[in-house]
Amino acid sequence: MLSTLCKEWRYLLLAVGFFTRIPVPSLANFEEQELNYSAKYFPLVGIIVGMAGAGVFVLAAKIFPANIAVLLSMVATIYVTGAFHEDGMADSMDGIGGGWDRERILTIMQDSRLGTYGALALFLMLFAKFQVLSALPVSSVAYVLIAAHALSRLCAVYVMATLSYVKASGKAKPLAVAVQLKDLVVATIFGLLPLVLLYWYLLSDAIDVHDALIFSLSWLVCVGFIWVWWRNKIKRWLGGYTGDCLGAMQQMTELAFYLGVLAYFGFIS
Repeated sequence: MLSTLCKEWRYLLLAVGFFTRIPVPSLANFEEQELNYSAKYFPLVGIIVGMAGAGVFVLAAKIFPANIAVLLSMVATIYVTGAFHEDGMADSMDGIGGGWDRERILTIMQDSRLGTYGALALFLMLFAKFQVLSALPVSSVAYVLIAAHALSRLCAVYVMATLSYVKASGKAKPLAVAVQLKDLVVATIFGLLPLVLLYWYLLSDAIDVHDALIFSLSWLVCVGFIWVWWRNKIKRWLGGYTGDCLGAMQQMTELAFYLGVLAYFGFIS
């Protein structure tokens, strides 16, 4: 039992160390394969990142206008992750936008230089996040941030579970093994757990099944559409996923969740 707990703690530290800049203890005898077992904790890392952004937002909102607090929370999450997922999205858009076949797309993705498609995608993504989060009720933003960061990383894990890894080298190489069903269950729990808190916030005044259904449909439609679209796109062009593709999925489904929540507030207002 103790040995199992120690292993799981090690896998969690690996996930935190790999996807964030949060200092973790040096792990002796590290093997890349171990990161495959840490996939279950990717949404939990999202919770940690989301809490960092939420904490900065709550504190900043006490001093600055809400839109400045949103901006500072975005800076915090980017800093904590080292822009890991944003970089993946930019590389993906450069590859998909500029490549005409699988090999050319992969070659462009491996290029460290930022191209036109990547620059445009990065700017529009950050701008859209800022605008949507700024349009949400101030009291909801902290809850939404935590839920979005966890859920979006769960979406990336589901890509890993349903597609094959296609890149010979790169950041995501240690993740090239299919996620086991039991690990997928754990990841799903962590990915959906913050939604419980968000539902509680939205429906705390009165339990309204109608409102809960509308909210569920709002974010499910937005996130589900993006997940299916991007998964099918990379399957068609690449035959599977790369680490950059996972970063793009995280970024796009995070924004999609924000849009779904905003659509809900627009509907009930």
